Amino acid sequence: MSKDKILISGYGNPGRQDDGLGPILIEKLEADNLAGIELDSNYQLNIEDAYDMAKAKMVFFVDASIDCKEPFEFNKLDAESTITFTTHSMAPGSVLALCQEVFNKDIEAYVLAIRGYEWEFDAPMTAKAESNLDAAYSFIREKLNGLVE
Repeated sequence: MSKDKILISGYGNPGRQDDGLGPILIEKLEADNLAGIELDSNYQLNIEDAYDMAKAKMVFFVDASIDCKEPFEFNKLDAESTITFTTHSMAPGSVLALCQEVFNKDIEAYVLAIRGYEWEFDAPMTAKAESNLDAAYSFIREKLNGLVE
């Protein structure tokens, strides 16, 4: 990844109804083939994501949320004061803090939380979450238009 790229990292489980909003947004953006954008999707954030962050000029984390406002919330991310993780996952603020600590990089980062409603296994995304996804997609495309050439 070039240091002038924007990294968009969508995470969640597409096999759990609305939990897959992050990876599905990444799929929609992949189809657009946008210059200057690096896309990544996974089930959860990991320690290794700090390495990818350190190579970008800006990062957007995209995830489903059961408690954000409809249709989505977009907020600047601050590094967490302590780096916390389990053996498998990290919060976006911890990934940002790790990037600062290990790579001495202060990256501008944001969280795009898309409102979800249901989290059952092997069930389709809810219609309301799909509508929220469309709104978030339009928002992020407009935001990216102002950031990349």
